[in-house]
Amino acid sequence: MKRLDIGRFSNLLTGYTELRLQETRSNGISMVDGTLMGNAKSVSSGVSARSYKHGSWGFASSPEIDHEAIKHVIKASSENALLLDRYEKKGEPDFQTVAAAGEWDFTTNRSLVSQKDRVGFVKDIDDYISKKFTKLSSRTISLGSTDIEKQLLTSAGSKVFSMTPRSMMYVIQTVDSDSGPVELYTVLGGLGQFEDVFIKPSSYFEKLDEIYEHLLNKAEGVFPKAGIRQCVLDADIAGILAHEAIGHTTEADLVRGGSIAADRMGQMVASPLITLTDFAHTCMGETCPVPVHIDDEGTLAEDVTIIEDGVLKSYMHNRESALEFGVKPAGNARGNKFSDEPLIRMRNTAILPGTSKLQDMIQSVEDGYYLLQSSNGQADSTSEFMFGVVLGYEIKNGKIGRALKDVTISGIAFDMMKTVTAVSDNMSWKVGMCGKKQPISVGMGGPAIQCSINIGGK
Repeated sequence: MKRLDIGRFSNLLTGYTELRLQETRSNGISMVDGTLMGNAKSVSSGVSARSYKHGSWGFASSPEIDHEAIKHVIKASSENALLLDRYEKKGEPDFQTVAAAGEWDFTTNRSLVSQKDRVGFVKDIDDYISKKFTKLSSRTISLGSTDIEKQLLTSAGSKVFSMTPRSMMYVIQTVDSDSGPVELYTVLGGLGQFEDVFIKPSSYFEKLDEIYEHLLNKAEGVFPKAGIRQCVLDADIAGILAHEAIGHTTEADLVRGGSIAADRMGQMVASPLITLTDFAHTCMGETCPVPVHIDDEGTLAEDVTIIEDGVLKSYMHNRESALEFGVKPAGNARGNKFSDEPLIRMRNTAILPGTSKLQDMIQSVEDGYYLLQSSNGQADSTSEFMFGVVLGYEIKNGKIGRALKDVTISGIAFDMMKTVTAVSDNMSWKVGMCGKKQPISVGMGGPAIQCSINIGGK
């Protein structure tokens, strides 16, 4: 995106108004059983403006980024807000805004590789899998990268530039078993452009070997015993539970709509071992998978401690809900595309590490399960959840046993979290997509946790 001097439009922003310019560049390559099935690049760009009048919002957007288009969307958003205000007559006070400014550019310093080189990278991964993993019946590799470049200007004086890239590779491996095809996948990559994330194929061979071994074990796997079982949930599953089953219930718009968290502020909602935080951009000295320094309302992004030592402490807010709840916003308003209005969204949500060793947690379980990787699932505003588990093992007398076939876990997250008896001292992150009205990148992570959970069986 051609970078404009966005500040020259500040005199056009009346009342409370946000102006956002955005370009999203995507690149996707897919290969199935050695055959190139997809090879595409796309660019989406445009400008939007949002205005606030006494509790009513006006929004307008345009796929054009030029002086006239910018003037038009600013004028249209203000007119839309005034029109709605005449009908809604909410009479809400104006925001108490604080300006925030800065630039965060994660563009690579390396030489950009060609599309041919990207295809070659995927082919090298495919060749390794094809030659070494001889029992596979099929294999799929998908490489995708997205660069999101934004410029933001607000009437409060916030001025922001960011370029946040994400590069991911999905590898799906399938073998045949007596009961039919058995599949397992792995997701590699994260924050950064392709040149920084996928430097050489051999860096991922060890992880692919590990997944293949798990797949062969799963092909001979068993079904678990159904019911409430003592389980160790690895970081992947603990992270998605933290995001889907707890995090969403504490987003202020869903709290306003009557989520389970609405009347539990200051109450014990989890074990005292659980502290759950939505990190803005940095966790324990490391950059988070989805760093947000200033959100799409121009608010300085700060960490939000949602649960502290088992007690519900905070909700996540945009400017409007923060005003309603009488608290300070911490930068949780984000929009996906230029034509999307900012919504209250999580950024990087994780349970904080504890003091237990993962191996000790496993050894303490006499008859239970070690669950490592989730698939799709759902949760609602009551914190009731159901998730698929695609990789897991029995624990018998403190030792890892047979692999499990695909199973489900379910329960009420706020109840299940009260059963946590140990939290590991390690932590890992992954990048996911959150589908709340607009699909958007989020970070999910944390340690392993030991708990009682309802597991489906046969």
